[in-house]
This record gives sequence, structure tokens and C-alpha cells, in this order.
Amino acid sequence: MNLNDSLNQMSKDLLDFFFPRHCPFCGRVSEKALLCGQCARTLPRCAEVRTGPFGECAAPLYYEDAVRDALLAFKFRGKVENLNCFGALMAETAASAFADRFDAVTWTPVSRKRLKKRGFDQSRMLCASLCVDWHTQPLETLRKTRDNPPQSGLEDAAERRANVLGAYEPVDPAAFRGKRLLLIDDILTTGATLTECVRVLKDAGAADVVCLTLAMVREK
Repeated sequence: MNLNDSLNQMSKDLLDFFFPRHCPFCGRVSEKALLCGQCARTLPRCAEVRTGPFGECAAPLYYEDAVRDALLAFKFRGKVENLNCFGALMAETAASAFADRFDAVTWTPVSRKRLKKRGFDQSRMLCASLCVDWHTQPLETLRKTRDNPPQSGLEDAAERRANVLGAYEPVDPAAFRGKRLLLIDDILTTGATLTECVRVLKDAGAADVVCLTLAMVREK
């Protein structure tokens, strides 16, 4: 190890000492691990690849209990410090579920009004965090054209589908025409948002689209 490497390691060790990593799901100190030991054993892991009008969607976790709390804290209270853990979980799931089935990674965008209000696009940040593990860059493929009511405020699947219909348009279709895309979102509930985004992407020339979320609601 050369001098620069030694100094970098020393700086990292000092940061770990004074600012220890905390588990995103329970808040316990997790030392150098992304998750504490208990959450690594007890989180509601999702082993399924769900199918629907959107095609296929995988997720590392089910949307319940500590997972729900952590995702809401990220989405609505700006706890972006947990992104490295979220991205690593999603990268692991994508590699397992969709290995060699996509050429580029993209996301479901929020509207400009929502972006201005919230300050960040949660799906874009999840996408970027995921791409860090693969040393690649996210590909922007979609733009949201109107600020429709939040999907979280609608319970009926038909209402959710109508709410997002026509809300997205492709960005530079030539950049992804013929490509197989991995589409990132935060939560799979009814799949209405993913369904509409997949439709727009395929209509614009994407060869195939598979979907990945951080969490999904269990089917009843």
C-alpha cells in the first residue's frame, strides 16, 4: 500500500469512527456493513418476479414495516444518505432476475413541478445509485408532461391507470431505439406507472423493457 492509499484508508477509518454507518431500516450502527445483522436476517425479502401489463418486475424487498418507513423517509423527508444501501440491494436483485436482459438503465421521472417542490427525483436517484455498482450512467428516456395527482392518493387500480395515461413522452428515441431497458421506480403497487412508461418506451422503439423497484406491495 502506497502513501496515498494509506492516507485515504486512514481518512475513511476516521470518518467511520466519528460518523458510523447506520442501518437504513432500524437506525442501529451497522459498522461498515450496509445493513445491521438483524435487518439482514429479518427484512421482508422479495424473491418473486411479478408479471402484469408492465411485463416483468423484480424488487429486493416487500413494501411493509421497516421497509415502508425507510422508503417514505427517503421519498418525503429527503433521507438520501441511505441510497448506497438501496442501490446495492437493487443491483443485486437486477443481476439475479434480469442478467443479460438489458443494455441500459433508465427511470420513471417526476414532473417538473414535483421536482421543484421535493428537490429531487427519487427514481432517478435510485437509478443513479444502482448504476454506481456497475460503473455505468443512467439513460434519460422519458419526460413527464403533466403534474397529475400523486398515485399514492388513489386506491382503485383503474383510477391509477387513468391518472398516468398520456403523462409521459419519450426523450430522444434515437438514443434507445432497439435497446433493451431496465426501468427503475421506487415502489410497485398496482403497476399503473410502470405500465404506462413501458408502453411509451416500446412505442418509441425500445426492443424490450424489464422493471425493477426497491420494494413491491404483496399481492392479496
